[in-house]
Amino acid sequence: MDHNIKGQAITVLGPVPAGELGFTLPHEHLIVDQTVYFREPEAGTERLYAHQPLSLENMFWVKYHIKDHLDVQRLLDEETAIKELRRYKSAGGSTLVEVTSQGLGRDPLALTRIARSTGVHVIMGSGYYVGPSHPPRVARMSTEEIAREIVSDIRIGVGSSGIRAGIIGEIGCSWPLTEAEKKVIRAAALAQRETGAAINIHPSRNEQGPLEVIDILGRSGARLDKVVISHMDRCGYLLENRLKMLDAGCFVEYDLFGKDGYYPAEPALAEGHLPDMLNDVGRIKEVADLIDRGYLGQILVSHDTGLKLDLTCWGGPGYAHLLENAIPRMRIYGYTEAQIQTLTVENPGKMLAIP
Repeated sequence: MDHNIKGQAITVLGPVPAGELGFTLPHEHLIVDQTVYFREPEAGTERLYAHQPLSLENMFWVKYHIKDHLDVQRLLDEETAIKELRRYKSAGGSTLVEVTSQGLGRDPLALTRIARSTGVHVIMGSGYYVGPSHPPRVARMSTEEIAREIVSDIRIGVGSSGIRAGIIGEIGCSWPLTEAEKKVIRAAALAQRETGAAINIHPSRNEQGPLEVIDILGRSGARLDKVVISHMDRCGYLLENRLKMLDAGCFVEYDLFGKDGYYPAEPALAEGHLPDMLNDVGRIKEVADLIDRGYLGQILVSHDTGLKLDLTCWGGPGYAHLLENAIPRMRIYGYTEAQIQTLTVENPGKMLAIP
């Protein structure tokens, strides 16, 4: 395998010059099974809903109980993914980063078929998500063994497939961090030191959560300018803590565009945070504030599509939402074309390029 890919991004179909990635969604899912989060409801009627396929008849309940419904948490149909992604391509999209980790149904072969069918550059993740999703082997593996596995995914390919990952993550973090999660974070740093690939972090909602992860990564030798802290708009961090992440050199990612105003309360409260989520106008204003403070080159935007309700076939915003709806509103709020280009093309390209 030729490892001389400086300045290129690794897609599932091979390296591509980072300058040719075009409009990029840096945090999405095409094939994913998030039922690790499933909670069996206590009430009998709700148990009935929980095991039904998603439909118009039960959607009123599912929208407010996404952790309690099995079907909504599964995106497993390739033909649906292809149809949804073609809309993104037609709207002007070029690249999508698929950050489904091991334990959530990562499927390299499916991603290559989707990429070939749509003409979209698909970049696959490597590593592990939050503790409850870890395969049993993670508990037995050392930090170095996990790092070697990630390095192999990036340099050689997943298993015998030859299909290579191009980003480390998303690496899942709970509050407090489990020992296994800390091990995976350290392994991600070791793998980044060897490969140069960026790391995407799924942080807890606790205000100190991402700062602790940044500290672990830094002490493990990671390049923090190649680290993405996801879910700014899901976690509602205080400005002072967002600025600490940026001043450490990290990218911050507003990746729930199209999701407006509701998130289950119990997980947020368990991590020491009131449930809160911006709508798109709130995201646009918050990103504009960070731009005004001089951080334009460290901000990423995406949708984190990962539920059936996120797809256009179920009335959701889909992968083209930023292009079709959010960016026109950015212009209304005073974003320049150069700023939009930086957010959607230049920053993802910089993040994904192998240094």
